[in-house]
Amino acid sequence: MTRFKIIVNPISGRGHGAESIPNIKKYMGEAGLDFDLVCTENPWHAPKLTQQAIADGYDVVVSAGGDGTANEVINGLMMAKKSGLGTAAMGVLGVGRGNDFAYSMGIPSPLKAGCQAIAQNYRRTIDIGWVRGGLFPEGRYFGNGLGIGFDAVVGFEALKLKRLHGFASYIVAALKTIFLYFKAPLVRIKLDDREITIPALMVSTMNGTRLGGGFMMAPNGSPEDGLFDICIAKQVSRPQMFVLIQQFMAGTQEKHPAIEIVRSTRVVVTAMDGELPAHGDGETISIDGKELSMELLPKQLELITSNSL
Repeated sequence: MTRFKIIVNPISGRGHGAESIPNIKKYMGEAGLDFDLVCTENPWHAPKLTQQAIADGYDVVVSAGGDGTANEVINGLMMAKKSGLGTAAMGVLGVGRGNDFAYSMGIPSPLKAGCQAIAQNYRRTIDIGWVRGGLFPEGRYFGNGLGIGFDAVVGFEALKLKRLHGFASYIVAALKTIFLYFKAPLVRIKLDDREITIPALMVSTMNGTRLGGGFMMAPNGSPEDGLFDICIAKQVSRPQMFVLIQQFMAGTQEKHPAIEIVRSTRVVVTAMDGELPAHGDGETISIDGKELSMELLPKQLELITSNSL
């Protein structure tokens, strides 16, 4: 019988993680699943719990939290695999704020539906991203996307908005960021087949499709195709930034002349002037770094999901 270890981040979604525990137990129990549940106690606890679960023989590790919790579980799974400790599949219960990883992977957001998807145990093998630089010179894995520039600052600002939740916090943060981060730094972007040097407000390297709870950074992205979709935003005026926010919400930004979406397995972004604020799956990767290197690792992680991507 498949054994599930559920790792809950109790502070995800402003405490929604802790509030969800009774229903997680109820729905998983109703599905007749063999599971144990443990809560994280501090940052970077989930990778340790994940590796311990694999050592203890669990078949599936379930992230119950937001994008940050999913990112930590991904890192635990990949670290266990790389070290030879063992492997396990991943499940996701999106009880956080943005839940962009779950959305991008076709995992339903309602908790009951998420538990039912885990019980149905439909799996696919997805690509994983790897980034070096900033706060992680030794490297860190990411599952959904890594944003450099404007979208990273939006994430940083959203965390400061204690009274707003979900997509609303990102919308307000995006509007605020227009007045904080409006001068594009000069960056050099190295891809598989070419090199670009431009002033860029944003370079989003996507394995999935969505960031910020509702911004479709890579509408045609797929975590199974062996390629990143990289969304590059050039310098625009502040009024045009308002226009672009609406287009990113609709996933139509590629029609704008300041937007270019390219595909590559490797991306190196270097600040020729200025700095590179960056996040990976919502987790801070760089605040004032000068270079970030991303690599796509194909077919790395077995994920329980419900719909085709």
